[in-house]
Amino acid sequence: MDRTADFDAYIGSNGVALDARDVALLRAIESEGSLNAAADSLGRSFSHAQRRVVELEDAFGSLVERRRGGAGGGGSELTDTAEDLLARYERLRSSFEGVAEVAETVLRGTVVERDGELATVETDAGPVRALVPEGDDAVDVTLRADAVTLNAPDDVPVADATSARNRFTGEVEAVERGETIARVAVDVGADAPVLALLTHESLERLGLESGDEVVATFKATATRAVPV
Repeated sequence: MDRTADFDAYIGSNGVALDARDVALLRAIESEGSLNAAADSLGRSFSHAQRRVVELEDAFGSLVERRRGGAGGGGSELTDTAEDLLARYERLRSSFEGVAEVAETVLRGTVVERDGELATVETDAGPVRALVPEGDDAVDVTLRADAVTLNAPDDVPVADATSARNRFTGEVEAVERGETIARVAVDVGADAPVLALLTHESLERLGLESGDEVVATFKATATRAVPV
């Protein structure tokens, strides 16, 4: 069973994920009146756009209705199914934005080693590899919640097999559910908990509840530090 989860803004069906790029394509079809014009407006090739629409329709149902030429000319328009799908995506995006407004972790620490733009910062939770500008060694490390992946302790990837080499073991402190996104707070022994964003589907797959032990992993390139 998959016991790793993180946040990604998409709606999935039958192995196909509709994401922001697909939403932009559908909205361009709606505004431009044809797939060809939509592809041009987005700077994409018609063949790739057409192929993507076919993939989406195989997964979600009819999305684009083609009109034959005539007095008003040919073209394309979105179906009710497409409009409903776009509305679902908008609700997902709005839910994410509402939860994500305060969904970041700030850890105070001291730079103990530098390697170009990357540095090791010692924090109360342990060492963190982060992007750190030149300057004072006292810094605040900021970590966005959508950059954190939560793992069951027995399913943590081997460090050498992943680019997310920062990792803290902690205990789930709280789970706050939005409409479609949950914010999970993990106590890692610092003044502030590490926050992670998960879809409800991912939350259920992990089976997370308050008191559960988890491992939070994240990339150094997703972590920023500023002098304090």
